[in-house]
Amino acid sequence: MVVYLRLLKESFSFAMNALRNNKLRTLLSLLGVTIGIFSIIAVLAAVDSLDRKIKKDLSSLDKNTIYLMRFSFGPSEIPQWKREQFPDVKYDEYEYLKNALNNTEQLCFQMFTNNQSIKFDAKTVSDVSVVPASYELIDIQGLEFDEGRFYNESESNSGTPVIVLGYEIAKGLFEDSDPIGKTVRLYGQKLTVVGILKKQGAGMFGDSNDTSAFLPVNFIRRLYGDNNEMMTPVILIKPEKGIDMEAFKAELAQKLRSYRGMKTGEIDNFFINVLSGFTDLIDGIISQMNMVGWIISGFSLLVGGFGIANIMFVSVKERTNLIGIQKSLGAKNRFILFQFLFEAVILSVFGGIIGLFLVWIISIILTNVLEFEFVLGIGNVLLGTGLAALIGLVSGILPAISASRLDPVEAIRTGM
Repeated sequence: MVVYLRLLKESFSFAMNALRNNKLRTLLSLLGVTIGIFSIIAVLAAVDSLDRKIKKDLSSLDKNTIYLMRFSFGPSEIPQWKREQFPDVKYDEYEYLKNALNNTEQLCFQMFTNNQSIKFDAKTVSDVSVVPASYELIDIQGLEFDEGRFYNESESNSGTPVIVLGYEIAKGLFEDSDPIGKTVRLYGQKLTVVGILKKQGAGMFGDSNDTSAFLPVNFIRRLYGDNNEMMTPVILIKPEKGIDMEAFKAELAQKLRSYRGMKTGEIDNFFINVLSGFTDLIDGIISQMNMVGWIISGFSLLVGGFGIANIMFVSVKERTNLIGIQKSLGAKNRFILFQFLFEAVILSVFGGIIGLFLVWIISIILTNVLEFEFVLGIGNVLLGTGLAALIGLVSGILPAISASRLDPVEAIRTGM
């Protein structure tokens, strides 16, 4: 064990000498490893950070939450021309399903619509994500409040002109004054502020509740009716925990088909989008991004491997005389082999550490500039270090074997 520790120390010393004596050559050789490790770890760290952000944004929703609507979250075998003929879900269908569907915690009727501007006196906040929804949305999304409350069942059903504002919207309109009970203007109508949501932070898809405004869906229906092109209705369904989702979806489809009077053999003219299916789609995309990153970065690692092999062959040639002396003094082939292998690994790991350091620096910069938490996890650090060591091992094996097989007499004579 002591022999190998000594060997490691000597190899480290030789590697440092190579760095000092041949700075440009060593730098160019290590550049491939540095770029390769930087590319792979940067991609993996970015994808991990993206994945973490997406899951954090979706954490407030149950993965079994269903979005019943005329559109599909993912690819569909139904031709586009046929999907375009599907009808929107209706408010009366929401009321019917609420009473007829079993094993359901909550149902909510919501509309997706365009962003709008909200005014208060002389102040205006633009690009507000307006969310017309029935009162059950608070339980489905788990909304939390900084001040006030969500609108109740009576206000929701009657379409009372009340509104709940996201944190940033309230800050932009009222600054530090109390917003509860104040009147704002939206769609040219006056609405009373009844609640302010807690600060959530930036959302992955630009859908943070901080820049959203919630109001009773029947208020919008009273203004624009049910057939407005700028509104896309959806029924949100939160099933009870632990139920058989396939059986639940089958019951949902059967009841809606029956309500719409659809005949046997007709395809469903609606889509039952389960949130877990959306997260699975995201996971698939992230896996593909990882794979593409590995393929692209692999070329850099290949170049880096050739660079390490090149510098090790040069090192063997320069130290041929020393190798001959070591062997003549009793050094075994294994000792010479490990000496050059350790040196190759140390040089490669050194290049990998530089690549990891660059990723760390850039992650700090991006986190501060983009307000996006770019995380370089310990797993990726270990992976980068391990890859660098593996590259050094593979790249140094041939030079190390050639060094270990040198004849001591010929080696001494060649080096003279």
